[in-house]
Amino acid sequence: MKIKILIIAVICLIVVACNIQTTPSNQAVYLNGDIITMRGDSPQYAEALVVEEGKIAFVGTKEEAEKKYRQAKKIDLNGRTLLPGFIDGHAHFDNFSSQAIGAQILPPPDAGAKDIPTLINILKEWNTPENRALTGWIFGIGFDDSVLEEKRFPTKQDLDEVSTEFPIMIIHISGHFAVVNSKGLEELGIDSNTEDPEGGIIRREANNEPNGVLEELAAIPYYLKALTPATKEAAERFFEKGQDMALSYGYTTAQDGRTMQNHEGLVKKAEAGKLKLDVVSYIDYMFVDGYMDSQWNSKDYHNHYRIGGMKITLDGSPQGRTAWRTEPYLIPPDGAEQGYQGYPAIPDDSVVTALYKKAFSNNWQVLTHANGDAAMDQMIRTMKPASEEFGNNDRRSVLIHGQYVREDQLDSFKELDVIASLFPLHTFYWGDWHKQIIGDSLGNFISPTRTALNKGLRITIHTDAPVALPNLMRMVGISVERKSRSGQVIGADEKLTAYEALKGITDWSAYQHFEEDSKGTLEVGKLADLVILDKNPLKVPEEEIKNIMVLETIKEGVQVYKK
Repeated sequence: MKIKILIIAVICLIVVACNIQTTPSNQAVYLNGDIITMRGDSPQYAEALVVEEGKIAFVGTKEEAEKKYRQAKKIDLNGRTLLPGFIDGHAHFDNFSSQAIGAQILPPPDAGAKDIPTLINILKEWNTPENRALTGWIFGIGFDDSVLEEKRFPTKQDLDEVSTEFPIMIIHISGHFAVVNSKGLEELGIDSNTEDPEGGIIRREANNEPNGVLEELAAIPYYLKALTPATKEAAERFFEKGQDMALSYGYTTAQDGRTMQNHEGLVKKAEAGKLKLDVVSYIDYMFVDGYMDSQWNSKDYHNHYRIGGMKITLDGSPQGRTAWRTEPYLIPPDGAEQGYQGYPAIPDDSVVTALYKKAFSNNWQVLTHANGDAAMDQMIRTMKPASEEFGNNDRRSVLIHGQYVREDQLDSFKELDVIASLFPLHTFYWGDWHKQIIGDSLGNFISPTRTALNKGLRITIHTDAPVALPNLMRMVGISVERKSRSGQVIGADEKLTAYEALKGITDWSAYQHFEEDSKGTLEVGKLADLVILDKNPLKVPEEEIKNIMVLETIKEGVQVYKK
């Protein structure tokens, strides 16, 4: 009898041991807060979440977690909110550093450049030997002519007030224009004899002299001149500032959405173990031959870095009025005539068709920047032949921005199985401006997130940072409110719910990046990529969502940011 009792006792101990984890140093249980799993079409909450060895080991009730993981480290959320780590649908991670470290020339509320005199003073204050030594240039990112009180671009004459001795480059908030001073034009070799490149314009004075404003492909290839760190120490400072900015806004996966030669620098950072979050690059079509045939082109990360596919850019910026439209802008930009409709980045359809066929034949995911409806017409008619020839099974091609998309084009994108990564931040930053330059009814249809969902498209939302700050909670709030700077509602029928907006930077964005098996929702077996917020976006008034703060960012169970 005693032997039987002993055997039963041993069996009980074994059962208990199987149900109680005994490696608490590798386990942490999050309790006492709003844990939103982001699974399903409506909010689901869990009472507890357990992290073990960088992955989610348990999602369920507090009682079961405390019973099964008695010795795990307890992390008390104290009423705060836990979500999956954030994944921006489209951004330019490698440029975060320039925004974080350069002159702060964004307009309010992000910085103070409300007019040209203030912008000049900001540049003057930034112009120190220490700052110039970073790249050899005076630089800043984010000025916005649509918000500046003068409603115009600064010119070389304005920037010459800062310095004629050192080169200056400031980059427009859209990322599609630059302004340089006289010394900058000299450094770039641009003068009255320089011809406009295809897909770009050098704005000029009456005597044909450049006025310092460079558009599109007259600007973008020169950015590296002003923004490339001059020393190893400067490069380290750049990178750390940019990565820290991303982590402070809850990023656990960041996209570098138009990667050129900077791929090589990202590889070096990965190989050196410097990346604290996952970074996925999309290689500009002009550089795919050099970079796509490598180990980095993979669905799997190597030291937190991989290439996700190819990027094609078909036009420019809607707020900068270089987006290619089928109708004229109501207010043409400086130097343009009435009837101006913007212009294509790649005028020849056969070139774009060849690019899509190259991507499809190699099974590369392709992201396409198109803002104007003429650019999206070009995207549709040039993608169709590739789709017909190579099939369209689970390619997850992505439309980036799509600001001036028409309803019939959304139908075409549904047929082509294109994911629409839309940019509802525009409704705050430039909603008032859009209504002026394209009209009231079209202006209300920018970033038509609700219409796209109703038509059955998969969508994500994005910051396009450093076009705007990589503030993902502001983006979520604005996607729900759709209010402009002046307080107007821009397209009330296109609002997202707070839950849908959160899906756009978690679950749906994980799917866009082919990472839904490891990210985007809080489920057992997925990576412990987490973010802790000070408030629950689903439980506050919609106007408060944009002000919610990230308190902690956790990557694979490791805290990488704490406020």
